Amino acid sequence: MEAVYGLPDSLAADHVITVQLPLRIVGRIPERVLGHWESTDLAEDDVQEWIRPHRWRFPENVPTVGAPRRILSVATATAAMSLAIVDVDRFITNATLRMPFSFGNVTVTEQPQLFVRIELDHPDGRTRGVASDGLSPRWFQKDLGYEEGLAAMLEVIDRACGLATRVGSGATPFAIWQAVYDRQASWGRESPHPPLLWAYGVSLVERALIDAYCRARDRPFAALLREGGFGLDLAAFHHELAGTSPPDHLPARSPDRVAVRHTIGLTDPLTAEDLDVESRVSDGLPQTLVEHVRTHGVQYFKVKLAGDGHEDLARLEWIATVLDQCPIEEYRLTLDANEQYASAEAFRAFWDRLREASVWHKLADRILFVEQPLPRHAAFGVETRSAFRAWPDKPPIVIDESDDRLDSCATALACGYDGTSHKNVKGVFKGVANACRIRQLQAEQPDASYRMSWEDAANVGPVALLQDLAVGSTLGIDHVERNGHQYFRGLTMMPDSIQERVLASHDDLYERHENGFPTVRITDGELRFGSVADAPFGYDVDLELSELSLLESWIEEHELPEDRSAGG
Repeated sequence: MEAVYGLPDSLAADHVITVQLPLRIVGRIPERVLGHWESTDLAEDDVQEWIRPHRWRFPENVPTVGAPRRILSVATATAAMSLAIVDVDRFITNATLRMPFSFGNVTVTEQPQLFVRIELDHPDGRTRGVASDGLSPRWFQKDLGYEEGLAAMLEVIDRACGLATRVGSGATPFAIWQAVYDRQASWGRESPHPPLLWAYGVSLVERALIDAYCRARDRPFAALLREGGFGLDLAAFHHELAGTSPPDHLPARSPDRVAVRHTIGLTDPLTAEDLDVESRVSDGLPQTLVEHVRTHGVQYFKVKLAGDGHEDLARLEWIATVLDQCPIEEYRLTLDANEQYASAEAFRAFWDRLREASVWHKLADRILFVEQPLPRHAAFGVETRSAFRAWPDKPPIVIDESDDRLDSCATALACGYDGTSHKNVKGVFKGVANACRIRQLQAEQPDASYRMSWEDAANVGPVALLQDLAVGSTLGIDHVERNGHQYFRGLTMMPDSIQERVLASHDDLYERHENGFPTVRITDGELRFGSVADAPFGYDVDLELSELSLLESWIEEHELPEDRSAGG
């Protein structure tokens, strides 16, 4: 954003003057200046108060301007702040799933929770920011074993964290992110790691940086995004967005609630009859599909597909039968194949069988879209593009795992996909830009099926889930896949002191279970999270991460490789 106004005669000049103001000064500029002005109704003392302590310059070769003359362009705070990541720490805690989670050809039973903490140097001092994720390596590389995949994850994270402290200062969070991303990409292209994985390392740095910056500004994420505070350049992702900013495309206000889309994993029990004594979890939380519907009132569901047309069709028929017996009048489904169909033609064959099946009359108007049916190596090929073009009644299809580069969404749209998904693990700035492009297309072509979905990464609190809600709620999506609460026993993987702080600060999102631990509160199928929207970046908790294990110590205990590069 720029503020343009006429200078008092005593400060008149025939050239454009650009003044860059740091954070503490911009906060004092009255709202009447944050617009375009041709009058000279500003007091000279006010103008000089803003200019005197700060850098200003005359751009070279700027021609004189006609009436109105003497124009001053005042950049936002982010244009002048000198930011630098000066330190990075990593902590980890073990977490075991309360029941196995199966997707594609992968079954997960444990997911350590990693925390990355940075220290951000800025003009007013230093501020810490945190990002967190459960380490699920086989989403990134389904052909690796768990230990090998985990070592690869830790390598790309280590590399990105090393780069974060070596890229130097930047004027905006976006500039620092871009510098880290570019260097990680240069390394990643020569590494054995897929782009989805090496870019993931950068996303952790990005989220911790955003967190620190929001805390330095003492402003919520959504407010800074709408004000241009991050310096985000949408055209870096989609040239069609040049000259626009997030407020041009995204809702003016972020909702404080969203409908939950419940995950139905490949091995998830649907009814009590699907459970034997050994597989029943006795922790007081719902376990079967029927129990989740009755307990939480969910009406949106995400069904995992196995890539076997006959098996997938039979499971869909059984799920529809079970949902018909549940106390809900309407429900909606999305389908997620997690790369399991070998080609577009193979997936079309399954879809044609589904349309011919007796269950289709129940599902035809309920299936909203299909997510990532094809493997990454085939998703954007010539065969896929041709198959999509020759498929007149193709269902809406979005990418997920194929969204592994900055231009993946644009490539997918050109290939015939209808959009992409948002996950913080794939990048916050990229996700915002993709949402803006999808919104732009929806406005230009209201009869088309463009869409952006909001997906889970089995994330949990006290950080990852809340930051995901802070970002996703700005994108204007009606429902979100949520499964962290489903596969984990609340926040029991965290120290008791952190559990209590989360419960105290976010009692709209969390509630105390009858067995004593905090668990996500779902009411009438919705998450409510006003406390998240009001926090700097999702969570408003004083985190004592020293109560967790240092990553280096944890690696030694688990005998994982130690010779990973620190980046440079």
